[in-house]
Amino acid sequence: MYLLTIRDGLVTRHIGPYSSPKQASDDLDRLLQQFGERARWQIHALEAPADVICPPSPLAA
Repeated sequence: MYLLTIRDGLVTRHIGPYSSPKQASDDLDRLLQQFGERARWQIHALEAPADVICPPSPLAA
């Protein structure tokens, strides 16, 4: 799953989730019309909490 983050000055919006980065990118054009010219954006891959808290050991493979 992917999340689109748009930051415009002090305002940050998180939009999604999307099943692919392409879907987030397609939606980005429509969403940027609501923000100023200097808005910054990123597409983030969502991680499962278990992967962040207890990452798999490289020796387990």
